[in-house]
Amino acid sequence: MNKKMFKKVMLVVGALTCCVAGTAALAVVSGGIGGVAQQVTGNLTNVAKLITAGAYVVGMAFAVGAIVKFKAHKDNPTQIPIGTPIALLFVAAALIFLPAVFKTSGSTLFGSSGTVAGASGIASFGATKGGS
Repeated sequence: MNKKMFKKVMLVVGALTCCVAGTAALAVVSGGIGGVAQQVTGNLTNVAKLITAGAYVVGMAFAVGAIVKFKAHKDNPTQIPIGTPIALLFVAAALIFLPAVFKTSGSTLFGSSGTVAGASGIASFGATKGGS
């Protein structure tokens, strides 16, 4: 085995050792494997909120881009084809309504037993704003 390969192998072994030791230390501090699972679930809740908020923001950006492209098409129809702003508008609508589609399809597939991420966090598919 050459020197470069040996260094890479040792780097991978060291990284795996640190990962295992860190997981074991976290399990001891947080109350076992159940505590680790609860911590990971809590972090995934924040990731779901980030994805939902990102879908809203990017959808609004696509909507503004569609309006700008419609204006550009009106000024110079030969330069900008009409399909471009229409496609941007459909992408914007899809991104803005993506969380609502997830909630509806989730309640259709799983009933009230599943959960969904929304702007206010993780909630049951069948839950209403009042919390019932």
